[in-house]
Order: sequence, then C-alpha cells, then structure tokens
Amino acid sequence: MTVKILQRILLLFFFTISTPLQAVEKPVDIHLSFQPDLKNGKRVYEICATCHLPEGWGNSDGGYPQIAGQHQSVLVKQLLDIRSGFRENPAMYPFVQERTMGGYQDMADVVAYIARLPMHPRHAKGPWSDLSKEFQQGKKLYNDKCARCHGALGEGKNIGAIPRLYGQHYAYLLRQLELVHKGIRKVNPAMKAIVDSVPDDKLQKIANYVSWLAVPEDKKAPSLNWRNPDFK
Repeated sequence: MTVKILQRILLLFFFTISTPLQAVEKPVDIHLSFQPDLKNGKRVYEICATCHLPEGWGNSDGGYPQIAGQHQSVLVKQLLDIRSGFRENPAMYPFVQERTMGGYQDMADVVAYIARLPMHPRHAKGPWSDLSKEFQQGKKLYNDKCARCHGALGEGKNIGAIPRLYGQHYAYLLRQLELVHKGIRKVNPAMKAIVDSVPDDKLQKIANYVSWLAVPEDKKAPSLNWRNPDFK
C-alpha cells in the first residue's frame, strides 16, 4: 500500500518574502508518495525501539507514548514536526534527523512498519472506571469537545492526520493536553481553542475517559508475552 505523505511542512517550507510590508506567505503543501519497504522499516525502527520498545508500546508513566498501530499520516506528521523544530522534543530531535533516520523513503518505511504493530493488550488507564461519575463526566466532555474530529471511539483518521486515541496511556494523554494548554505543544488553532476552553480538572476527566476506550481485538497483541518476531 502506498504511504501518502500529505503533510503541511510548516517550518521546512515556511518562508517569508521580503517586501516593504514583510508579508508572510502561506505554508506550502508538499505531496509525496512512497511504496513502503517493511524490511527496511524494521531496520530503521531499531533507532526508535530503545525508547518506544520493540513492540512500540511506550511506557505507562507517560514518558513515551504507545505508537504501535497509529495512523501512518499521524506518525509522519509528528516526525516531520519534530525534525523541523515545530514540535519541541529535545530528546527525540537527534533521532529523527535525516542523517540519523534517513530520508523520506526511510520515513515512509518505518511508519508503515509501526502502523502494523499490534497494540498493548493492557495499556495504562486512568483512575476512574466506567462505574464512576468522573468517567461519565469525561465521556460527556469528550463527546462534546473531541469526538467530532477524533471519532466517537477514538479511532482518529488517517486522512487529515488525526491521531488514533484509543490504546494510549493515560499519563501521556494528560501530559499532552497540559502541554497544549500551556502553549508548549503547538497544535492547530481549533484544537488549541478547545483545550483552552476546558479547566484542568476536566482535562483529567477527558484523558481518563479516552484511556478507557476499547481497543479493537484485531488491533491489539494477544498477551503481554507477545513479542514481535522481527526482533527475535
């Protein structure tokens, strides 16, 4: 399957034309397509596996997200955003540079590989179960504020690079919402406005609800003992 890199490369191709008014030009859309090589994607992923784990499951404390099973376009966008400096991530920045990861073909290969990894069978969930009032409050907030883009089930969309949310660790979800709220993580203006409209205690309830969204059986590994045979 062709991986379509339909990405607004904000800083790589974001330029200013010198005029008396110092007008800023609009971002340029670059459309590229590559046929992924999963064998090479596995090789490139060895750069990522030290932190994200060979399975792509990240860790429960929110330091590293689960990336297994994420949409290809989302993975590409984040890699390019970090590579360009648009998304601040000092720990990851050196590893996504072309001299380390490779060019666009290598990027296409590795995101295709990651997208095919099964997800954690028991990722870290928030403190409030579906029997709690906090869960129900989080559900209502999610449906009112987030579901229109991310989907009622947290499935996201490959077209448009909207992240798949189900299966993500609670601590990571909450940390990203807090970074957006503080203006540290840059996102599109619509999402920024939504996050800013929600008080901190309610952001916790949204993150909690999302962390409890069911991961489809065909998307997750059968057990914690599952190991990617490519790494044996």
